[in-house]
Amino acid sequence: MSVEEHYLGNPLLKKANTAINFTQDQVLEFLRCKDDPVYFAKKHVKIVSLDEGLTPFRPYDFQESLIRNFHENRFNICKMPRQTGKSTTVVTYLLHYAVFNDSTNIGILANKAATARELLGRLQTAYENLPKWMQQGIISWNKGSLELENGSKILAASTSASAVRGMSFNILFLDEFAFVPNHIAESFFASVYPTITSGKSTKVIMVSTPHGMNHFYRYWHDAERGKNEYIPTEVHWSEVPGRDSVWKEQTIANTSEQQFKVEFECEFLGSVDTLIAPSKLRTLVYDSPIQRSAGLDVYEAVKENHDYIITVDVARGVSEDYSAFVVVDITEFPHKVVAKYRNNEIKPMLFPNIIYEVARNYNMSYILCEVNDIGDQVASLLHYDLEYQNVLMCSMRGRAGQVVGQGFSGKKTQLGVKMSKTVKKVGSLNLKTLIEENKVIFSDYEIISELTTFIQKNNSFEAEEGCNDDLAMCLVIYAWLVAQDYFKELTDQDIRKRLYEEQKNQIEQDMAPFGFIEDGLGEESFVDDKGDRWFTDEYGDKGGGMDYMWNYL
Repeated sequence: MSVEEHYLGNPLLKKANTAINFTQDQVLEFLRCKDDPVYFAKKHVKIVSLDEGLTPFRPYDFQESLIRNFHENRFNICKMPRQTGKSTTVVTYLLHYAVFNDSTNIGILANKAATARELLGRLQTAYENLPKWMQQGIISWNKGSLELENGSKILAASTSASAVRGMSFNILFLDEFAFVPNHIAESFFASVYPTITSGKSTKVIMVSTPHGMNHFYRYWHDAERGKNEYIPTEVHWSEVPGRDSVWKEQTIANTSEQQFKVEFECEFLGSVDTLIAPSKLRTLVYDSPIQRSAGLDVYEAVKENHDYIITVDVARGVSEDYSAFVVVDITEFPHKVVAKYRNNEIKPMLFPNIIYEVARNYNMSYILCEVNDIGDQVASLLHYDLEYQNVLMCSMRGRAGQVVGQGFSGKKTQLGVKMSKTVKKVGSLNLKTLIEENKVIFSDYEIISELTTFIQKNNSFEAEEGCNDDLAMCLVIYAWLVAQDYFKELTDQDIRKRLYEEQKNQIEQDMAPFGFIEDGLGEESFVDDKGDRWFTDEYGDKGGGMDYMWNYL
């Protein structure tokens, strides 16, 4: 091939409109590669290895299976450990797709644009090392995109709605999707998913190591239960040659057991210092609401003569934090979250109207608002403008701190509760006990997701970086409220006393796990010649000896 036929002087690339005279063998090889992406990967793809540099791609068994799944199914979701070649496997398939399919749009999306461009770089390296006769001519070749002569285009960008807005794709690769923040993932799918589902052959490949019970966990769990179109594939760390029990021990020694569980065992626990014990988080299961509308999810309709409370956390409505509330049925134990609201666009002026309508529907629920910031405005609108009478107030009582009540006066009384360090600490610890001892139950995905990233920071609890804790804080407020004396007056439920009694009973059971059986064998006794059993303690055992009744006659 002459220099004039090279793309921008790159001898490894063929420019567009370069004529190629195929041999019969090349035609047969081209057709075989088109029909069999695994054969193509093994025969023609080269990758850059840390140990060997540029080397032929020798896929493991599980990598071959993954490529076949990508080829045969439209929607794939893969849960894979770190350093298993997951990105290389997908990039190999995307290369095959671009070369052997005309007029296709391929998106490589990662949590960071730089990561996506690095993946495209791997694809470009593999492309440069294809045989010239197999290559499509190059129309454009950049760090963030490329276009081939057959009309195929590949774009590398961050996983966001703005990055791909207005574009349609034949295939999307979502790399490390679990590490994309929840609000970005939601807006992304809201924007892109309609264009994906409109085609009959469009594909989505979602690959990630777990990172908490977030959106990736939801897609994975739904795929396992057959509730979506995704084909789930899980790869165990032991499927990588060279990884055995010795490697596991060495890895744990150099990291930690918890880190190994998340990154290599692929457990859906993103944090080690969660408020709720990991053993409990693993057992939490979400379900679909019976009704969903504009941020409101209803899990149980109102019941006659039941008592409800609503705890509220207010945001400014600027898309970062969410305004949220939870509706809890407090009629009997266990308490139950029957509805929740979560919206990051609702304005504080409109939020009270939503709370008001839901509270009225749930038997005129008691409402407790967090009023550190804009929440004071929400509580005031509820109480004064909407004239809702069941808004709870708090007053300062010296060393006792804030005390909840309703309708009492005083200089240090406010509508709602200020989230002080004390309130947060007490509420968090109470919530931990209530959840771990099954005294409050819920099946909302977003609540569970937030609790998996609600961690200890600086002697307090808050959301992990890049995560939200608005619903978790609603539950913290609820847990603080139910331990108040006023709650006991409202419901005749003494939470603290009940928890104490149950914990006491549990401790006693743990101290005597096998129990005691009265069979008389543990006491000093004898059987006379008539077969009657006599017990010495009935007559006073003097000095610990065998002093029987007749000794005193």
